Amino acid sequence: MDENVQQPTEEVLSPQENQPQFSPRIEQEVPQKVDVFDGLKGQLAAEKEKYVRLLAEFDNMRKRHQREREDLIKYAHEEVIIECLKLYDNLERSLNAFKTKEGVDTNLVKGLEMVFNNMKELMNRYDVKSIESVGKPFDPNAQEVLMQQETKDFLDGVVMEEFEKGYTLGGRVVRTAKVKVAKNNT
Repeated sequence: MDENVQQPTEEVLSPQENQPQFSPRIEQEVPQKVDVFDGLKGQLAAEKEKYVRLLAEFDNMRKRHQREREDLIKYAHEEVIIECLKLYDNLERSLNAFKTKEGVDTNLVKGLEMVFNNMKELMNRYDVKSIESVGKPFDPNAQEVLMQQETKDFLDGVVMEEFEKGYTLGGRVVRTAKVKVAKNNT
């Protein structure tokens, strides 16, 4: 071996000497860039929050539009149904009158029953239901008071008699029941 060849030696640097040396200009730019980066992170978070809110608002609008569309389809025939209710009531009254009358042709009664049953099926198909009133407490949303009568046979505010049936279409009142309500002075 050659003795003139120097062996590498490890120099130990102090901690300050171990740090890379930057120019003063770079040392000033680093904090500025960190501030810019933090600002951009804040902007990104704000934009993300806006996006999430906008997405939720759009989803709510879509659901509301779908509900309104379903209601429009469900209640589009409401006016026709209300007009049919008059015919339905008159047909029911006629049928009941013919059934109680003596000497009426049974074929006529059977024909009226068939027409009435067809109307009843039509009402069921469109989810039209009558409002039950007699013997129940008065409900101002479903009933209209035409008379009040003092009595001890019924509790105060209970429907005694129904003059005209009320109906709902899909759970929504389309015609209120016309009723007589009990009044107690006790």
